[in-house]
Amino acid sequence: MLGSTFDPVRNQIADSFRRILTGGSEPALAVAWITDDGDDGWFGPDSVAWRVHGDLATLVGGLRALLLQTLHPLAMAGVAQHSAYRSDPFGRLQRTAGFLVATIFGTTADAEAAVATVRHVHERVRGTAPDGRPYAATDPHLITFVHVTEVDSFLAAHQALSTDPLSDDDADRYVAEMGEIARRLGGEDVPTDVASLRRWLDEVRCELSLGADARRALRFLLNPPLPLFARPAYALVASAAIGLLPFWAQRALYLPAVPAVDRLAVRPAMRSALGVLGWALGAPPQEEAARRRAGLPSGAEPAFGSLADDEALDLR
Repeated sequence: MLGSTFDPVRNQIADSFRRILTGGSEPALAVAWITDDGDDGWFGPDSVAWRVHGDLATLVGGLRALLLQTLHPLAMAGVAQHSAYRSDPFGRLQRTAGFLVATIFGTTADAEAAVATVRHVHERVRGTAPDGRPYAATDPHLITFVHVTEVDSFLAAHQALSTDPLSDDDADRYVAEMGEIARRLGGEDVPTDVASLRRWLDEVRCELSLGADARRALRFLLNPPLPLFARPAYALVASAAIGLLPFWAQRALYLPAVPAVDRLAVRPAMRSALGVLGWALGAPPQEEAARRRAGLPSGAEPAFGSLADDEALDLR
């Protein structure tokens, strides 16, 4: 009875979210990949990757990763010269989401096809940055940089916002599992645990700066072309993403967060918002398809009563 009473509200929330992801043009989210046939893929139901990427905290982690990526001049040159993020931001968003879905929840064939497609696209992304340095999306160092910012961000968001944070051992497992994707894309010296992940990010700081391309991308990320009804929710996501950035990155981006406000107000509000969204959307269709392939029952649906408790701007 309670479920049917709240169904109109639930459907409206889900519909609004899907309209945001499609730029407001369609009532339903276009899911490019859902398959019920095949193997468990690279990771499978016992993986930490399934656990992390089945959680909506990745929404915040994704934006945090994009903010970090703006600081690399060569990565941003590739975005500025080859990306359609300003003219087609929602198309890029869905393509990037599709890549993660295929590699994490897809079959082995899905994952291999997704990586082959991205590597093919990378071959065309090359040029000269405004400072005169050449760049190429096939550069193993840049591939690893994008990977590290994403994994560090997804992990930070999960640990801060999920109701089921990872143990230290599982956090290391997550980093190791996700390294498989980076290596297959052509990355090198890919971190295999949390300590090496943080060390890699710290060592790359000397390469980072806020250039003109980065400032334009930053303005876009903080004020994307969203319908008015969606802007307060996006502002909360952005505030949470900024609060999860390392202090040095906040300072480099001129986006300081107030720690007390972030921990006492922004994060609790974000957890509640993710709880409402999870209740409205139910289990992600890609995870449900993967569970069916593995012979597992449907994923548990978040309970309404428990609510109290990022093709992005990379080189893909």
